Amino acid sequence: MKQDKSPKKSFVFGKKNYQFLFIGIGFMTLGFILMSGGKSTDPNIFNPEIYNFRRIRLAPTLVLIGLGIQAYAILLDPNKQK
Repeated sequence: MKQDKSPKKSFVFGKKNYQFLFIGIGFMTLGFILMSGGKSTDPNIFNPEIYNFRRIRLAPTLVLIGLGIQAYAILLDPNKQK
């Protein structure tokens, strides 16, 4: 009689990895939401609102922070003991 020695199926990432992944997605989503808007209803009128602090500095910074958190979440070792 043969014993079935199939490998145990498990996730690639641990719970902590997924938590950081979702936090990073949240930062990126917030950054893209803050970037949106600022268009003009009339194409012949320039709206300087597209160049405010929120769209030029804050939103891209949040997206980059989110990408950094994503990279950390991917590189985090799920098997490392505290």
